Amino acid sequence: MKLNYKKLLKKVIIVICIFYFGITVYNQQKILNKYKSDIIATQKEIDEGTEYKESLVALKENASSLEYIEKIAREKLNMYKPNEKVYIDIGN
Repeated sequence: MKLNYKKLLKKVIIVICIFYFGITVYNQQKILNKYKSDIIATQKEIDEGTEYKESLVALKENASSLEYIEKIAREKLNMYKPNEKVYIDIGN
């Protein structure tokens, strides 16, 4: 009879170990999936930041050009060249 209890105890211990191992693997997989989604989101933020930086660099290079200065003066400051006639369409 002692042999049967030892065999049963070994089987119970093995089942408990397998169950514990399964739960541990499942929890670690959930954590890994979360980390992967965090990596993807962070990479997206980095890409957006890089694009924004490139647009700012292009704007900085263009900011000293006469065409850009004239465009800003016309659009934002409503300035025009001397002796230039401005027509405003009030039909719409």
